[in-house]
Amino acid sequence: MIAHLTNLIASRTRVAGAVLAAIALGAGSLGFTHLAPIGSAHAQEQKGGGNTVRPEIGKPIQTALDLLKSRRGKDALARVQEADAVPNKTAYEAYLVERVRAQAAAAASDAAGAARAFETTAASSFASGGEKLQFLGAAAAQYYLAKNYGKVAELGARYFRDGGTEKSIRTLYIQALYLGNDFAAAGRELLRHIQAEEQAGRTPPEDQLQLLTNVYLKQRDNAAYANALEKLVAYYPKKDYWLAVVHSVGTRPGFSERLALDFARLKLATGTIRTATEYIEAAQLSIQSGLPAEAKKIIDQGYAAGLLGTGPEADRHRRLKDMAAKNLAEDAKSIGQDDAQIAVAKDGTALLNAGINYVLNGNNVKGLEMMEQGMRKGGLKHPDDARLHLGYAYHLAGQNQKAIQLFKTVHGADGTASLAHLWIIHLGRGS
Repeated sequence: MIAHLTNLIASRTRVAGAVLAAIALGAGSLGFTHLAPIGSAHAQEQKGGGNTVRPEIGKPIQTALDLLKSRRGKDALARVQEADAVPNKTAYEAYLVERVRAQAAAAASDAAGAARAFETTAASSFASGGEKLQFLGAAAAQYYLAKNYGKVAELGARYFRDGGTEKSIRTLYIQALYLGNDFAAAGRELLRHIQAEEQAGRTPPEDQLQLLTNVYLKQRDNAAYANALEKLVAYYPKKDYWLAVVHSVGTRPGFSERLALDFARLKLATGTIRTATEYIEAAQLSIQSGLPAEAKKIIDQGYAAGLLGTGPEADRHRRLKDMAAKNLAEDAKSIGQDDAQIAVAKDGTALLNAGINYVLNGNNVKGLEMMEQGMRKGGLKHPDDARLHLGYAYHLAGQNQKAIQLFKTVHGADGTASLAHLWIIHLGRGS
């Protein structure tokens, strides 16, 4: 599933295409629809006058603009080159040629040429402050199409340093950092943007959360990777993401084997059990824990999913099912016989174990009361396990808010806190 997540980044062409549309690279938005007065530019400059264009430059440029309106980029580019061949251009004429060349090259799918022209235009004193930002953004987008990620990163940083705010440019900037293998910078930018969205009460974009997980994966930062996965599944609780985050927790260093049944419970709740073996192991763990009602439920789910009762292991599945049913029948006869003895035990362990069995058998009131009494009595070898089990029992009883509040008190570094946190995410979505 980790390999699957690495393929979730949007393709370069699709992302760049969306950005180009977003920043409006059409001639009408970044270019001229008509020229300034055509006349003697040299004479105007000598008089300190306005910006005019000589006919030998202005006419092919105007033709290029007209061709751009008809989406004839290559023809427009040819007219720009004709204007560029005129010697002794004034600074304004040179600016005008580059400005229209940028649009024509973009329309002609000459990304590298368009990028250079937009960058040159952005540096001109003839471009206004707002235009400079537009041209910088357009240059970054074209460099992205040309796969020159170093230039995208350079111009993107300049764009935001100069006051640019366009989200689509930030997307390109971050993607370029990632594709240029500057994972540390990409991670910082992504996290800054995601946190800003969260602080504003908005849901961070899914593709940015996806990319953040990949950034940390590339850096082999397991803790940050796990945190990013949890953010992703919290906002977008898709099965693929749950598979990844549950796998991440279960394979984390220090995760205690003691929590195997708790881990199986989380997988059952999030729909991330995928094999017959997982169902069988979970049911066996429940039987070993003296919880045949839970084992029967797990086996029934495996049959309903079509993973148990079929194939070469069908007889084994049937035997396990029969065992769970037999144990459940025996449990129904004996349940409650030891309650008086359990109540006077020196610690709360037996109360917790008996209580969750009552809950699993449908007697929520008595079961939760016993478990709460067990928590108060204390003397527990693994208090965080007990909190995890009581939280799970609250969930089974339909008291999810109580479960969430209790899960928040689980702090064990052996995997209990990680499981509790995922339960909080799962239940917090109203699941």
